[in-house]
Amino acid sequence: MTSTHPAQIRLKNVSLTYDLHLDRTNNLKEFVVNLFTGRKYVSTRKQKINAIDNLSLDVNEGDRLGIIGLNGSGKSTTLKVISGILKPTKGTVEVQGTVQPLIEIGAGFDPEFTGRENIYLNGYMLGFTKAEIRAKEKEIIEFADLGDFIDSPIKYYSSGMSVRLAFTIATSIKPEILVFDEMLAAGDAQFMARAKTRIDNLMDRSKIIVIVSHDMGLIESTCNRVIVLNRGQRVFEGSPEDAIAYYHNQNAKSALGAAPQC
Repeated sequence: MTSTHPAQIRLKNVSLTYDLHLDRTNNLKEFVVNLFTGRKYVSTRKQKINAIDNLSLDVNEGDRLGIIGLNGSGKSTTLKVISGILKPTKGTVEVQGTVQPLIEIGAGFDPEFTGRENIYLNGYMLGFTKAEIRAKEKEIIEFADLGDFIDSPIKYYSSGMSVRLAFTIATSIKPEILVFDEMLAAGDAQFMARAKTRIDNLMDRSKIIVIVSHDMGLIESTCNRVIVLNRGQRVFEGSPEDAIAYYHNQNAKSALGAAPQC
């Protein structure tokens, strides 16, 4: 249901901490491996990792926000917090407007269900009524181009077939807030071209877009503001051009720091 209020995203002092387990010896098999390989026990069994560290962020209607950063900087985690997939350890998240996350698409599929049954399952999870799913069913099947496989269990699908169906279902909704990460790695070239057009149309209709990508061309052409994350903290915010320049400089310094010293 479309809200009558302006779409907004508010993150205030948000942190998300998780435990990184360092000691894998928690069963008999690991014990035997340690015994015969001489692998030592670690002195610290786990440590705390701050995936997001005290992040505050305001995104208003009309914003096309890009989030960039080195691997492990907290980009995808931030998207999941905005989408409600992950709950922050500290801080508050306020989202006004319907959200469609295109993140890890297909994760909600039941492999024992047919493609058609998964359309209804995923459609229900996205908030559609049975009548609304039925109205979209034919278009979804045709766009995903699965033919008779639509009535076969998902477990028999190739990765490309699963991606096509998951993507088509996810992009059938008309969200006010579109949140997406890089995707479609398993899609064939012909489907990728159709998918890009579908995403472009979806972005045109969305009131807010939040996008994570390593494709700086996509970030520059899509976004009107960009933030750079590093270890879960915002280290820069500005125009796409300035943020990308900062990111490349950060990347160069990281590579230099990793280089062996003569």
